[in-house]
Amino acid sequence: MGGLTIIVPVKAAVPNVTAVRLDPVTHNLVREGVPLMLNPYDRNALEFALRLKDKYGGKVITLSMAPPSGKDFLESTIGMGADEAYLITDRAFAGADTLATSYTVARSIQKLFPNFDLIVFGEETTDSTTAHMPAQVASWLNLPYVYYAVDAEVKLEDRLIVVTRYLEDEGVYEAYEYKMPIIISVYKNSNPPRDISLARKVEAKLNGLVKIVDNNALKLERECIGLRGSPTIVAKIEDAKPIERKKQVFKGDPREAAKWLLDNLIKEGVIKP
Repeated sequence: MGGLTIIVPVKAAVPNVTAVRLDPVTHNLVREGVPLMLNPYDRNALEFALRLKDKYGGKVITLSMAPPSGKDFLESTIGMGADEAYLITDRAFAGADTLATSYTVARSIQKLFPNFDLIVFGEETTDSTTAHMPAQVASWLNLPYVYYAVDAEVKLEDRLIVVTRYLEDEGVYEAYEYKMPIIISVYKNSNPPRDISLARKVEAKLNGLVKIVDNNALKLERECIGLRGSPTIVAKIEDAKPIERKKQVFKGDPREAAKWLLDNLIKEGVIKP
């Protein structure tokens, strides 16, 4: 098949951020009874990949390390336009931090799709917001990594890609040219995702288009996956206490209000005169 082979790893079941709770004993996220969704920033990444496929041909494959319930969320990626989806699931993967998860994702991609051109990540996940995964997978695979990507142009005959990224703080765009394969993470405020086709999602469910892969197939080292391969320890959690604030209200002319605000900021030592 001509064109690009693009892998889009997604986090298939993140809690709705309005309903996040932590277990006081294990310090892990409580997912039972909490509404779950596909990580929204991964939909921006999938849109980025689908636009490249629309322009240059090829196929887009989504992949997620998740419990069996992740299958439903991967079906929605096919509904959005992905050609294939793979659920990497096994009890041996449970309890993984980002290091163990990135190892599992990287080695799964190596085994299942050895000839890929691009791996496209979302910028971060809404439940942990570490943004570790793209860089860690790039490290495991020893590949270049470009973050905050908003667009890309490909020269298929030369296997070259020019990635444009946006640096929000500086307000500037930069372009980088690389030989493929490379890893990209997509700026979360770019590439608004297209709608999900209900017909394609139903087809994915009825025809079993989400393929299930366990560690019997992958044969990953037990010491590198799941809880065993996770050096991260959450030793303590505390509720954030509200900051006491001195409420002051100024009513009057806006120019006088500006001077009043400046005088108070200087008085409190927030800024220097």
